[in-house]
Amino acid sequence: MKPVLKLYRGYANEQELIVMGHVFKPTTREDYDFQKKKFQNAKSVIRMFRIKTQKNADVYLALNGTRIHTKTLDDGYFKFCIPLNKESGYGWIDYFVSIHFNGEEIRAKGSFIRPYEGNLGFISDIDDTFLISHTRNMFKKLYILLFRNVNDRKIFDNVVAHYQALSTSGRNKKNEQNAFFYVSSSEWNLYRFIVQFTELHQLPRGVLLLKDIKTSLMDFFITGRGDHNHKFEKIKHILEFYPNLKYTLIGDDSQHDPFLYEQICKIFPVTVQAVYIRQTGSAKKEKAIAVMKNLESLNVAACYFRESSEAIEHSRKIGLIS
Repeated sequence: MKPVLKLYRGYANEQELIVMGHVFKPTTREDYDFQKKKFQNAKSVIRMFRIKTQKNADVYLALNGTRIHTKTLDDGYFKFCIPLNKESGYGWIDYFVSIHFNGEEIRAKGSFIRPYEGNLGFISDIDDTFLISHTRNMFKKLYILLFRNVNDRKIFDNVVAHYQALSTSGRNKKNEQNAFFYVSSSEWNLYRFIVQFTELHQLPRGVLLLKDIKTSLMDFFITGRGDHNHKFEKIKHILEFYPNLKYTLIGDDSQHDPFLYEQICKIFPVTVQAVYIRQTGSAKKEKAIAVMKNLESLNVAACYFRESSEAIEHSRKIGLIS
């Protein structure tokens, strides 16, 4: 049995690179298969939340001919925040991380984004923003997570068309996309599932910033719930890390997105240009309507929509997409 090394998509600006991942304790289990049906899928999902992490494990990052050493935190998470000295190029760039076990090197390849020069950035929530998750109904949400595999999960109509248009907005070259971030209250346990879902539906390739990993079955029953301060901090971090981009924030009204985004707009009055909030219930929420009106008074283009076709129309109207 060998420990398991998982890498996540990282990101860089002109001065700094951030890459991260987890080290898990040795296991004989094969990797989780999100193609399985019904009870087999449920077993895979539950196992993801019972995974055991390895604290204080030695981790090595290989980059530009240098080898940088760190150790995992108490929850098995590691993060390299390092200065970028060399001209590293732009777009998606590979990086390599390794750990050692019984004299053997275990190596994994990840990638990080160094956005091409441009002026647009996009930050999107996941559950009930593009992935239909029924967050408002905890039992339904858990049932779908357990018994619907990645192929059976549903996406809102016209989301892909909207996100793809945003991703290429203002870009002339096919390989150059705008910076895209997916920030969610879902935990790192669901990282691979979310990546597979976004790839399956051809959503823009983006950096995922998720919540601290869970390692017990009890945690599974409260997945995606609780304190949303992590989302606020992650979004604030992105806006500080790339201060010269004009941002569009996309979320929904099932939890706290309108209020989080309002706080962000107040702190970054020049940086956020538009906010999109999906209506998830049968009627618009009064508090969300009030937030959207307040955002407009801050000169932020605000769109509270039910169908993505409305959001597309709004993006065209304000010149965000052509």
